[in-house]
Amino acid sequence: MEYEWKPDEQGLQQILQLLKESQSPDTTIQRTVQQKLEQLNQYPDFNNYLIFVLTKLKSEDEPTRSLSGLILKNNVKAHFQNFPNGVTDFIKSECLNNIGDSSPLIRATVGILITTIASKGELQNWPDLLPKLCSLLDSEDYNTCEGAFGALQKICEDSAEILDSDVLDRPLNIMIPKFLQFFKHSSPKIRSHAVACVNQFIISRTQALMLHIDSFIENLFALAGDEEPEVRKNVCRALVMLLEVRMDRLLPHMHNIVEYMLQRTQDQDENVALEACEFWLTLAEQPICKDVLVRHLPKLIPVLVNGMKYSDIDIILLKGDVEEDETIPDSEQDIRPRFHRSRTVAQQHDEDGIEEEDDDDDEIDDDDTISDWNLRKCSAAALDVLANVYRDELLPHILPLLKELLFHHEWVVKESGILVLGAIAEGCMQGMIPYLPELIPHLIQCLSDKKALVRSITCWTLSRYAHWVVSQPPDTYLKPLMTELLKRILDSNKRVQEAACSAFATLEEEACTELVPYLAYILDTLVFAFSKYQHKNLLILYDAIGTLADSVGHHLNKPEYIQMLMPPLIQKWNMLKDEDKDLFPLLECLSSVATALQSGFLPYCEPVYQRCVNLVQKTLAQAMLNNAQPDQYEAPDKDFMIVALDLLSGLAEGLGGNIEQLVARSNILTLMYQCMQDKMPEVRQSSFALLGDLTKACFQHVKPCIADFMPILGTNLNPEFISVCNNATWAIGEISIQMGIEMQPYIPMVLHQLVEIINRPNTPKTLLENTAITIGRLGYVCPQEVAPMLQQFIRPWCTSLRNIRDNEEKDSAFRGICTMISVNPSGVIQDFIFFCDAVASWINPKDDLRDMFCKILHGFKNQVGDENWRRFSDQFPLPLKERLAAFYGGPGASGAPAGPGAEGSALRALGAAG
Repeated sequence: MEYEWKPDEQGLQQILQLLKESQSPDTTIQRTVQQKLEQLNQYPDFNNYLIFVLTKLKSEDEPTRSLSGLILKNNVKAHFQNFPNGVTDFIKSECLNNIGDSSPLIRATVGILITTIASKGELQNWPDLLPKLCSLLDSEDYNTCEGAFGALQKICEDSAEILDSDVLDRPLNIMIPKFLQFFKHSSPKIRSHAVACVNQFIISRTQALMLHIDSFIENLFALAGDEEPEVRKNVCRALVMLLEVRMDRLLPHMHNIVEYMLQRTQDQDENVALEACEFWLTLAEQPICKDVLVRHLPKLIPVLVNGMKYSDIDIILLKGDVEEDETIPDSEQDIRPRFHRSRTVAQQHDEDGIEEEDDDDDEIDDDDTISDWNLRKCSAAALDVLANVYRDELLPHILPLLKELLFHHEWVVKESGILVLGAIAEGCMQGMIPYLPELIPHLIQCLSDKKALVRSITCWTLSRYAHWVVSQPPDTYLKPLMTELLKRILDSNKRVQEAACSAFATLEEEACTELVPYLAYILDTLVFAFSKYQHKNLLILYDAIGTLADSVGHHLNKPEYIQMLMPPLIQKWNMLKDEDKDLFPLLECLSSVATALQSGFLPYCEPVYQRCVNLVQKTLAQAMLNNAQPDQYEAPDKDFMIVALDLLSGLAEGLGGNIEQLVARSNILTLMYQCMQDKMPEVRQSSFALLGDLTKACFQHVKPCIADFMPILGTNLNPEFISVCNNATWAIGEISIQMGIEMQPYIPMVLHQLVEIINRPNTPKTLLENTAITIGRLGYVCPQEVAPMLQQFIRPWCTSLRNIRDNEEKDSAFRGICTMISVNPSGVIQDFIFFCDAVASWINPKDDLRDMFCKILHGFKNQVGDENWRRFSDQFPLPLKERLAAFYGGPGASGAPAGPGAEGSALRALGAAG
């Protein structure tokens, strides 16, 4: 029996009145309406009124009807499980009966309502929905067909996974062939829906689509020249996804596809051009890219370069004609949320300076305020990736263009040339070197161009060549570049200030102590910028100051520098409230400054320390309230606590033993005990870093808590959370050095996990190194407990420590390994060549450590005998032979017994064997 429902006239008028009021611009009225709507949700048939206005009340204006449907959609999202059955059925049947409404706005609203109900788990409970929509596609009436397709497209977007599962008896086996038939429909809107529907199933390699892949590709090709931009856009999107998923099927047609995408990248419609441009980005990640594209480069490169010019609309949006805006305050929505990178403890390497893991800072990000991703950015990103694929082979296609662009009289063209130069910096660096002595001075000149947009892009491009600039004699390029960049930091245009500050931070990272002679001048500028900058750029300025401190380290610790830098930082620190997110970058900055200034930070440390402890305490208290009564107390933003813990680490590292008094007078260890058990990994990560730093700075306060802390550290040796695991591992090593033999009872809590981690495939380098150091340190203080496992970790232990610099941590770890070898020599026999290699990685070990190495090398040699030793050492690669001979093959009487006092002969033999 049909569900009969009629609205009450008075109720209907009341709801229409509300709908009208909610369209008022006055926010107070809107708020009252919100409250009334919430109250109405208590009446079971309120939602019937809403669907009635949407589908039946044709006398009302469309915006009001649509709004009624959107409010209903929000109710479905929030309260669907509480709708009475009759109401649910009425809504469903009304939706299906009105999917073909003559108004596109109403059709779209009904479609949104249908997909919202479907994604509430109702695809299972609405068995006739998909069959009904699919049969409506065959309707003669355009509105019905379009409305049904619109709804299907939304369902495919929202419920792709469940459509391709056994839950629904695999409806896609019917739907996909059906969609493919509509690729040739006479209406562009319908063709566009059809392609968009199928596109939802490419990336997941849905079986039903893979069965028809050839006919899908054929149909796409047939639509290649479609006059409707939306269709062309969907065709391009499909081809980009197929590159990742079914390259095998595209390969035979690759030549034509590339030609087609070249045309589309120049499409009159920017949305189509942008979709097509993604093709080059995706193709560049495929191994076959190099061979496939090489013959097309002469055409492709000019197209990409051309796409890198600002469009007229970009310039309007960027206020490109406004040269001076430094006095205009920022609007709050311009300020992006910042993500704090929690502290991770890492080792220094020999080949330092080139880090593979963290190079996401110089993404092409020069105009982040307009529609985040556009043709200019996509073209620049594609050129960047292709430069990395072809390296210097790209230059013959680029250099002729660059000559024209870089010296062009129109600023827009010149600007795009400077962007091109920056985009190829990483991939084509080697081939660009001969041109840089001429280009860098030209770019330094462009820093004072009269157009702000030229000045800002030049900052970025120069930062991409900072590594080369720093490798040359400082007076040649570094000094002029620094001088000009510092002027740009004080530019009267905010975009230029921002670009200059970011570029300067990159220069600081590359130049490190090369900047020391110019410190006074640099600080002068950065401090002056404090008084000049609006909100958004202040946050970037903090970063530039923090990076400066990281780069020059203790050279910053001079009274005159401290006098310049600290007052403005502390003034900002005092102005900011505890709830203000601007504390994040300021705390990060102070953390770097405290670490660099060391004892120079003492006069400022007490209020800073206190506030950090308070931030941690406040956040923990708020979290406890929220856990107990989530409806009454909001969850805290734990970033405040994380950043505070990291600054405390910076203080402990900078002040060392001087922090002891502050720790003694606070409850920080109790708070850390809670933080170490927080469910958010970043909180645990930062608390373990602080634990390690306090262990080094003032162990007397940490020691009483060790029995509580160690089991927690043991349970956090879980490599699923790389950074947490890394910092916990490091802290265990620092604790063991302080505990000495008293570490014994805790070894069983941690040793097995550490040995497991060091043997895991694909473990990141940093974690392997810290694990090896901690195992070595545990073996140093408790050799009897750790040495029996030697054979299970000696090989990965040696390979992970051969590349790190000589330092205290490496020293204690190698002492540990030597001690363990003397307790369990048979544990190292099978992997002795790895041990030799690790020993040879030392540049200058302390004398007593060198003696330990000698003893072990000779002990081994004497045990196996000369003949076996010669055979063994013949397998050594030449550099290893030479190093061991040089370091451990000194003079001495031949034939003397190889005791600790007379190592000469055995060493000579080792030298001869090398």
